[in-house]
Amino acid sequence: MTLAADISINMLTAFVQVAKDLSVSRAALQMRVSKSVVSKRVARLESALGATLFSRSTRKIALTPAGELYLDYARRTVDDSRASMEQVRDLNAAASGKLSGQIRMTAPVSWGQNVLARCLPEFLRQHAGVEIELQLTDRMMDLAHEGVDIALRWSSTSARGPGAVPVAAVQWVIVASPQYLRRSGTPRKPQDLEKHSCMCYWRERTDDAWVLTQADAQTEVFVRSRYHANNPESVVSAAVAGLGLALLPAYVCGDQLASGKLRPVLANWTPQTKFGTQITAVSTPERARLARNRALIGFLQTAMGGETKPPHINARREWRQKP
Repeated sequence: MTLAADISINMLTAFVQVAKDLSVSRAALQMRVSKSVVSKRVARLESALGATLFSRSTRKIALTPAGELYLDYARRTVDDSRASMEQVRDLNAAASGKLSGQIRMTAPVSWGQNVLARCLPEFLRQHAGVEIELQLTDRMMDLAHEGVDIALRWSSTSARGPGAVPVAAVQWVIVASPQYLRRSGTPRKPQDLEKHSCMCYWRERTDDAWVLTQADAQTEVFVRSRYHANNPESVVSAAVAGLGLALLPAYVCGDQLASGKLRPVLANWTPQTKFGTQITAVSTPERARLARNRALIGFLQTAMGGETKPPHINARREWRQKP
């Protein structure tokens, strides 16, 4: 897209940022310039267009009809300009072998805290010119609209394709404390779960149906849940305290299993959950082509070759750390 001679990318960028934040002060912080600079750029744009883009009062700022009409064009122009500059910089970085630029990424809260956060410092150490902005959230973010380079998301093992790259396997386990198993008995088959107090870390009542597979067999068991939480660490603590059986991703309870505070239950069955069994890196086509994003995804694939798998269970089904 071409710009009128008296309209600059800086003007459009200021307009788009103010429209996003509905605040000149917040826009200035995001752009790392002064409030007066932002105000002047927006004023110059309004003068060039001969239209008022914002209605202003002492308490709030809002887009005018003209501002709403112009925003889509301005946003696309700014995005196209940034993408072009990114591609040029990326070519130079690839040619020099030195990656640079910012990677904005998002990941699920629990997995991000327990697994991803341990890996990223090493990537940053290897690539001094790269900056990472990580947002941990369980919300499904809009990659294009929210400017996300890489979204790490739960998915099934079959989820792959353009812009979707598997980076880590996640195994789910059923666990319980030794005292609970002594008190209530150890389940020998999936149907035994119906007699036990069971816990998981999501809230919908439909999740009280646990699905387990073994070879070609699949069974669904409806369990009784006395405790629901949207945080897996809370469920781990409840399981260690002897409240019941817990269905959890192995990465949040590996230490408790290794120490004997928790024990695996029905280890020869594989739980299936709505989350899936892998973490997949998702990017828009234009962001997926950038060298720094490709490098980070490749790094995560290598670094997590066993990071999210549970410790080994030997023939006696004792939970042990990998050597």
